[in-house]
Amino acid sequence: MQITDIRIRKTERDGKLKAVASITIDEEFVVHDIKVIDGDKGMFIAMPSRKTTDGEYKDIAHPIKSSTREEMQRLILDKYNSEFGDEAAE
Repeated sequence: MQITDIRIRKTERDGKLKAVASITIDEEFVVHDIKVIDGDKGMFIAMPSRKTTDGEYKDIAHPIKSSTREEMQRLILDKYNSEFGDEAAE
């Protein structure tokens, strides 16, 4: 599996949510609404999710292997930093 495209949309509101990303896998499959979040322990991604009837959030799509999630996070955060790194430091 190769991530062949990453698109980042910076959010305009204050808070922990910094951007929303879309990735293309193998030039054939797209995942939208991956959140870029500035958490207490640094930047991380959150996969697209929906709220269940009991108030919990469940991922709609997510990597099965932790190594895949780590690589996806690295690529998305690298793209975020290359596009908005100077702004994020302010």
